[in-house]
Amino acid sequence: YDCAYCVNRVSSNVPRARFSVDEVVTLTMDFYKRNYIEGLFLSSGIIRNADYTMERMVEVARVLREEHRFAGYIHLKTIPEASPELLAAAGRYADRLSINIELPTETGLASFAPEKSLPSIRGAMGELRWRIEEAKEARKGEASASAPPVPRVSRPRPPKFAPAGQSTQMIVGADGASDQQILTAADNLYGNYRMRRVYYSAFSPIPDASRLLPLQAPPLAREHRLYQADWLLRFYGYGVEEITDTAQGGMLDLDIDPKMAWAIRHPERFPVDLNLAPKELLLRVPGLGVRNVKRVLMARRHVRLRVADVARLRAPMGKLLPFVQLADHHPRKQLDDPATLRARLAPPPKQGSLFDAVAAH
Repeated sequence: YDCAYCVNRVSSNVPRARFSVDEVVTLTMDFYKRNYIEGLFLSSGIIRNADYTMERMVEVARVLREEHRFAGYIHLKTIPEASPELLAAAGRYADRLSINIELPTETGLASFAPEKSLPSIRGAMGELRWRIEEAKEARKGEASASAPPVPRVSRPRPPKFAPAGQSTQMIVGADGASDQQILTAADNLYGNYRMRRVYYSAFSPIPDASRLLPLQAPPLAREHRLYQADWLLRFYGYGVEEITDTAQGGMLDLDIDPKMAWAIRHPERFPVDLNLAPKELLLRVPGLGVRNVKRVLMARRHVRLRVADVARLRAPMGKLLPFVQLADHHPRKQLDDPATLRARLAPPPKQGSLFDAVAAH
């Protein structure tokens, strides 16, 4: 493949190296026996063609599981153009499979990775989803129909198909896609293909790159904000439109986290009474995570919560207090001036110091 954003693309003038199946197996087992690693993440460039490469990767996993009784974690980076039979074989030995979506838009993929096809990638993801769900249903049916399980001394054989599900990754900042487009693509992947994780990788400029690619990498803060927004989508009940409803053209605010940004844009939804609000509203309060929301719900069964009670949860009180009401606290007019509140909550800009950098070395 000649993906413009990849330093190992076929047209790139870089040295190539290849491990044999036995070499990968030997390295993995040596490191595993010494407790250097707990598992294997295996990826590869294309050797000859997609099927040949996938066969080699599956063979590594098979030899580890069947010949060496490898009990560690195996994650195989699968190739969407490989045959369904090879994808099925991969899932029998791997704990997790992944197929990279590469870029969030079909236009971007056509421009920077023309040999790759979004329908082909989605088709392979759909194949994996079907096989994963089929295996889960089969295990459920077998468990309900069988007698109580007999305890085993040895580790049971790995489940039949990728028990840790599938994941994917997309490049951020290579094709000009907005954060809204990126999160919309991620939301689609979670909903339609039951992804366990979508990973975001900030584009890094490479030598002899296409003139269409940016000369500078996007700020690492952007990658971090995308992960935070992804968390809000999966665990906090936010929609993509809510997170990206900003005045910045669908881009996330780099100065404050997306949950805080949403709260500041919607002062009418606050303050939230921690003694009365349902779980769905508590999850929207800046500074309250899923674990602390559970603690709040349990604690308020026995006592009306005060500032000292919430402080004992080790919640970041500076972020939390402007948005909540407690038995002994009300934010008063803090929410009447969102701009001032944002300025107070956003971390101040910090000038880098050459002397600090020298001292660190």
